[in-house]
Amino acid sequence: MIVGLGNPGSKYEKTRHNAGYLALNYFADKTGGKFDSEKMQGIFGSIRLSDRKVYLVKPQTYMNRSGECVARFSRYFDIAPENILVVYDDLDLNPGRIKIVSGGGAGGHNGIRSTIKHLGTDRFARLKIGIGRPEVMTNNQTIPVPAERFVLARFPDNDMELFEHNLDRISQGIHLFVDMGVHAAMNRINTKAGSELGN
Repeated sequence: MIVGLGNPGSKYEKTRHNAGYLALNYFADKTGGKFDSEKMQGIFGSIRLSDRKVYLVKPQTYMNRSGECVARFSRYFDIAPENILVVYDDLDLNPGRIKIVSGGGAGGHNGIRSTIKHLGTDRFARLKIGIGRPEVMTNNQTIPVPAERFVLARFPDNDMELFEHNLDRISQGIHLFVDMGVHAAMNRINTKAGSELGN
């Protein structure tokens, strides 16, 4: 199961917090998937990759309750947490970076915190899309911008260009996760991201 995190509704469509939705939409378009069903607090479709049925899911519960949908799908379709990849925005990675990890904490992300809580484990894979941390200069001091305001703002043009440039590599990461597992995806995508972008 591949899960894209975000907030439903046109108000949030191109905000930083909807990077997971946008990336999963792109992946679905590339693979012929359609989000044509709705149940268990999410919209979803399915595709076949490497002779496996893969569910593409976008929770419709708003970010801080995403785990309710993920856990219900996991139980209903009997999908082990290790076979779930969650795609989402990450403040700790600079714009233009992506990173695949296996398990770990929430890192301050409400959607991941909710997913850990409702699955009852952190043993699911994540594909993080860098959005950077918000800062402004005031009186020669760097002041952090509230994260809530930052993530719910639309991507500025430069950051959107970086995000769109990465969509094919994000899709490749999803393919690798399905085909070869999370560790192969980490080895290929994380190394490639660092060497290409110099971060």
